[in-house]
Amino acid sequence: MNINEIRSQFPVLDQQVYGKPLVYLDNAATTQKPLCVIDRERDYYLHENCNIHRGVHYLSQQATEAYEHARQTVARFVNAPEAHEIVFTRGTTESLNLLATSLGRMIVESETGKGGPHCVPLTVLVTAMEHHSNLVPWQQLVQQQGGKLLVAPMDDDGVLDLQAYEERLKQGPQIVAMAHVSNTLGTVNPIKEMIRLAHQYGALTVVDGAQSMAHLPIDVQDLDCDFFVFSGHKMYAPMGIGGLYGKTKWLEQMPPYQFGGEMVDTVSFERTTFNKLPFKFEAGTPNVGAALGLETAIGFIEGLDRSAVAAHEALLVNATLERLAAIEGMRFIGQAPERSGLVSFVIDGIHPYDLGTIIDKMGVAVRTGHHCAEPVMTRFGIPGTVRASFAVYNTLEEIDVFVKAVSRAAMMLR
Repeated sequence: MNINEIRSQFPVLDQQVYGKPLVYLDNAATTQKPLCVIDRERDYYLHENCNIHRGVHYLSQQATEAYEHARQTVARFVNAPEAHEIVFTRGTTESLNLLATSLGRMIVESETGKGGPHCVPLTVLVTAMEHHSNLVPWQQLVQQQGGKLLVAPMDDDGVLDLQAYEERLKQGPQIVAMAHVSNTLGTVNPIKEMIRLAHQYGALTVVDGAQSMAHLPIDVQDLDCDFFVFSGHKMYAPMGIGGLYGKTKWLEQMPPYQFGGEMVDTVSFERTTFNKLPFKFEAGTPNVGAALGLETAIGFIEGLDRSAVAAHEALLVNATLERLAAIEGMRFIGQAPERSGLVSFVIDGIHPYDLGTIIDKMGVAVRTGHHCAEPVMTRFGIPGTVRASFAVYNTLEEIDVFVKAVSRAAMMLR
């Protein structure tokens, strides 16, 4: 890969902050956008802007065709059997809330005879490393239904305890929600095996792919997951767009999440019927421009040698670990053998916010705090971490700048 050529496609990187060249290491929060993505969204508003699916005129037909082509591209990218199994959402969080609301209702109604007296308590299993978006919706759901939330623990390295996970499965959860890659620890979970075990015990599986779509090849058929969710803005696409893959047999049974607009079929004052997949779940005017930007971002990713990208990102992670380890008081949070894309750490006696604030003044953008995974911080007995996360455009030279900034900030704060 020619990293300089890749970087030239990201104009935001070519700037200074506080008089220093920007080093952007906050990619797990959001990646920067290449010019091709920015241009595609701009081009839509310049030449194609129109509401879709509703008009017979030229612009509406063009925009509709482009939007549905983007859906087909996403389906191909994750190897979904059918394009209608891709539902466009605002991102991972909305996708998970959709599932907690709609899938949860489907299960409860099917198991209670639509409110009958023999209610089976709803049980959901999550892992100890989940982002709040893959925890809170399920937590609220089971609390509303009088059910329970099970948690599969992890060890001190941030590795899931598979034996304990299977023990939790024996308690009969109807839904298992799991992170593919931890946004805090970088752990790559063995989700194919986790899905196999969940199905063996009769549970439906939901995979949070927010941190994996940009880094790992995704094949939902090979994984055999029931649902897979993701955000575009973490894979070089615009904000406000993402998606939900779901197996047809479940999507067809699930009730709508929101009402109005394109998701209806027929409406009267007495009765409403709903549209076919995937439109049943896409109420209102969609973010067409962002969907086209997402398709372009997929093209950008596919235009790279993905094995070379993976090797480059692994090099960045390993170099960061090796060079930070020399700093006194360094403690890495998450040391799983299988990891992707980021390094989290604390330094003894220094609050992560203080460290991050000084690093920022040196031109380095990292994330500090609990990273929307507060139970992970509780597990490790810390208030938060400093997290450096990487993308294809980052360089070893930036790692050197970052490590020097951390070292200098640590000296200032001691």
